Amino acid sequence: MTGADSPPRVSVVIPTYNRADTVRRAIESALAQTVTDIEVVVVDDGSTDDTAAVVAGIDDERVRYIGHEGNRGRSVARNTGIDAARGEYVAFLDSDDHWLPGKLERQLDELSRRSPEWIGVYCEFLTPKPSALGRTVDWLSREVFAAPNALEGGRELAREILTVNVLMGPGSTLLVEREALLATDGFDEELVDHEDWDLVLQLLARGKIAHVDEALVVVPSSGGDPSPEELVDNKRRFLSRHADLIREFEAEGTHINRVHRLHIVAVFFQNGRFRDGLAYLRPDALLEPKNWVRLAWWAVIGTRSRLKRAGAAGGR
Repeated sequence: MTGADSPPRVSVVIPTYNRADTVRRAIESALAQTVTDIEVVVVDDGSTDDTAAVVAGIDDERVRYIGHEGNRGRSVARNTGIDAARGEYVAFLDSDDHWLPGKLERQLDELSRRSPEWIGVYCEFLTPKPSALGRTVDWLSREVFAAPNALEGGRELAREILTVNVLMGPGSTLLVEREALLATDGFDEELVDHEDWDLVLQLLARGKIAHVDEALVVVPSSGGDPSPEELVDNKRRFLSRHADLIREFEAEGTHINRVHRLHIVAVFFQNGRFRDGLAYLRPDALLEPKNWVRLAWWAVIGTRSRLKRAGAAGGR
């Protein structure tokens, strides 16, 4: 470790809001890294539970606590953490996730083998004890739908992100040079979804991001997804922010807008709102046989959702 006044190798930014039950595990997983030259910047986004007391109870000088007076959103909290970070690199960790001990070491080793144009690196993640539904979704993703063409790089990775072919979970898997982060606009504070993808695309305009093909982060399935209406609004803003790049890819034959319309259809269908979902379905999407499989699968999930809600209402 360096001296107390020297900047650390890595700043770990942990945004949190009312996560007193999980934030200690997240912090301790950062402190348990084999790379010890770190600081852990916990940004409490106006919690009303015992989050502040839990953080105060961790006796390690590498932990820094910053509290917002009110709840301002996870993008604001992450940006507060970026502004406070002193490290050469910044790594993000959501307060309901945790890292395996070698996560940072493995990522830093990977970057050390790359040229300076590689400004960041992410790794795989795992979700413990997936449900039968989750296992089915994983199987469909691997065996039925197309695999990504690129898991790392610059423009090629941006294409895969915009077509939702890469699920990199950057809220807890990404490590990036602080100087590269400071050259971006940070997290878009108007987005409640897609804000992490937006940041990654900003970074990819400045350099390349590498991939470590190891699951080094545990991401429990905790829900909290936006409503279909929020998703529509977020997609409009997200796609607008990257409209120039999207036009380039569309001109090359990559159907990005079609993919995002299908995602909206999926969310409405999975909520059992079939008529609302069909309003976003375009005939060109039906030219791909795999989309018929997708629609049928989403309809099954949505039907289950409607039956479950009907059963709950009938039981009152």
